[in-house]
Amino acid sequence: MQIIRGINQLQQFSQGCVLTIGNFDGVHTGHNVVINKLAEKGKLLGLPVVVMVFEPQPLEFFLKDNAPSRLTRLREKILQINHLPVDYFLIASFNQQFANMDPEYFIQEILLQRLNVKYLVVGDDFHFGKARRGNFTSLQAAGKLHDFKVTDTASYAVKGSRVSSTLIRDALSNGDLVKARLLLGRDYSVCGRVVHGEKLGRKIGFPTANVQMSRKNTPIQGVFAVTMTGIGDQPIYGVANVGTRPTVDGRAKVLLETHLFNFDRDIYGKYVEVHFKHKIRSEMCFQSLDDLKQQIQLDTAQAKTLLQI
Repeated sequence: MQIIRGINQLQQFSQGCVLTIGNFDGVHTGHNVVINKLAEKGKLLGLPVVVMVFEPQPLEFFLKDNAPSRLTRLREKILQINHLPVDYFLIASFNQQFANMDPEYFIQEILLQRLNVKYLVVGDDFHFGKARRGNFTSLQAAGKLHDFKVTDTASYAVKGSRVSSTLIRDALSNGDLVKARLLLGRDYSVCGRVVHGEKLGRKIGFPTANVQMSRKNTPIQGVFAVTMTGIGDQPIYGVANVGTRPTVDGRAKVLLETHLFNFDRDIYGKYVEVHFKHKIRSEMCFQSLDDLKQQIQLDTAQAKTLLQI
């Protein structure tokens, strides 16, 4: 899969392409179905498959920290989509200039001139351009005029539930990892680079591998039984806390702290993935570090039981 960072880096697809546009937050089972069907169409037409996303996501641009929590950051999204039959991953920078773009310009210059789209898949609630004037209907009209097919993503349901990023976000917020796993098609996970912390965990006998989350508004908080990958060939078991550390300093940003069982290696700077298996409890504020240490001991024992180790 080739990554194209920005519309300005986009070269014209002389033969055309098949295209889908969206946030693809979480890259869940519904997204997988859309992309696989698009790939089938691309194979039939002999055209490359292009997935176009916006960065930041439009609601993040407009609502800032009040935007819904993100399931996958950009790098995580790239890693997941790279498993799918996609030829090009186009990242469009969403800024004020892009937000003010006339929908007619988007269609003419980006869809037609640069992408030369022959087959387009978007949600039927898709809006684009200045004042959100562009929509599914206007895309269909442009398709008839310029000879490209426009179809909607359609709904995809798992056990009677329509799969959506919002539904997954709600499941994670409620600590329902089983439902989230069903909708995602995999464990919910967070990727990031291990950074130096204050070494407090080491002082109380529970050293942690810390990953700085990108923002305070996250879909998941609390204490979890987890595995970590990215270090060696096998997953490493552990217990993780996702939160603002109210007992210690009440951080403005969320930190992911993972205590790995039977592990004592220097992994600072490593890019790892933490897979959430079971929720143990919500984050709590303790009266002292001794109380915190006792609770971590209980959490560790419960995590080992849940992970069957």
